[in-house]
Amino acid sequence: MAAKKSGVKVNPKQRDKEVSKALEGIGKEVAQEIMKSQSPNVQIPVRSLSNITFNEKQKQLQLGNAMSKRSFMNVAHSRKFMQTMLVTSWINKELVKEGITTSLRDMYYALKRTIPGTKENTVEEQGESDPIVIDLETMVDVLREELHLNADVRGRVVGNVVIKDRGDKVNWAKLGSGGWSIPSNIENIEFDSVDADYILLIEKNAAFERLHEDKFWKNENCILVTSQGQAARGVRRLTSRLSQEHNLPLYIFTDGDAYGWYIYSVIKWGSMNLAHVSDRLGCPNAKFLGLTMTDIDTYDLADYTIKAKDVDMKRAKELLQYPWFQKPEWQSEIKMMIKRGYKAELEALSSKGLRFITQTYLPDKIGNKDFLP
Repeated sequence: MAAKKSGVKVNPKQRDKEVSKALEGIGKEVAQEIMKSQSPNVQIPVRSLSNITFNEKQKQLQLGNAMSKRSFMNVAHSRKFMQTMLVTSWINKELVKEGITTSLRDMYYALKRTIPGTKENTVEEQGESDPIVIDLETMVDVLREELHLNADVRGRVVGNVVIKDRGDKVNWAKLGSGGWSIPSNIENIEFDSVDADYILLIEKNAAFERLHEDKFWKNENCILVTSQGQAARGVRRLTSRLSQEHNLPLYIFTDGDAYGWYIYSVIKWGSMNLAHVSDRLGCPNAKFLGLTMTDIDTYDLADYTIKAKDVDMKRAKELLQYPWFQKPEWQSEIKMMIKRGYKAELEALSSKGLRFITQTYLPDKIGNKDFLP
């Protein structure tokens, strides 16, 4: 497949101006209410399960229209209201306007102090400041990373892709055995060229290492990504952008258990905690490649399974009830796991030989389009 040029041009400074204007808008509305001798308040979308729905047409979890009011004059809200204004102002002045990026932990320490004339601290624990960032995401419809707040780096990628990152050109095919470490914020990454037939996202780092060492990505002309467990926001956003901007199929390769299947569902349909950004983190075209209960029979892996724990069974029963797992194929797989009472890790495939994944399993599954929807 010929290399593709990205048509997406990122203008970070313009985006920062837009975000700053939106944050300032929150303060201006509060100031206007004060000038009118009204109780200042902010409107925040409700993020509880009661306000989250599954959009069948768009195949995504979405946040509904229910709103809550956080008012300064309400004793139950006043502390949270103060923290909301403090976080909003600090992010705008110290990060967005200055073009500086930091961590949620750094923000917590920067905001923590004793209010003059009192014994009250602005924030006691990071658990108070972190949720307000998510509030801001929903209030002004931005990603946390566009507020210049990042999480820890997790996930790696390799493939025939050249990107521009902070003025540097980075070729993912020329980074040795390590691959490119996926940052939390990939909003300003530009895809200079993308030459691939599909994206393969792998839950386990060990499987990624095997495929990378065997040059699976080069021989099969694909992009390999490892999420190293539940996919971090940076991994989800990167795969979403690659898949949508370059029209690339996305295949998910996880353990054969309820938690691996849940990883798939989060990447494809979104998560309840981040339903407000499913359109930017989700990949509705993703397909599940493996590992399945059916694979255990097909490849004679029963001797290499692991007894499912109570938490595994509980999670599997939860998956059965999710609207996005109602396809007959998924119902069959989940019920099979519950009935058999075992699960299987990707490493079980190595019982057939270390290169079995590279030379047999993946080529067969992809060639036969043996996917779950």
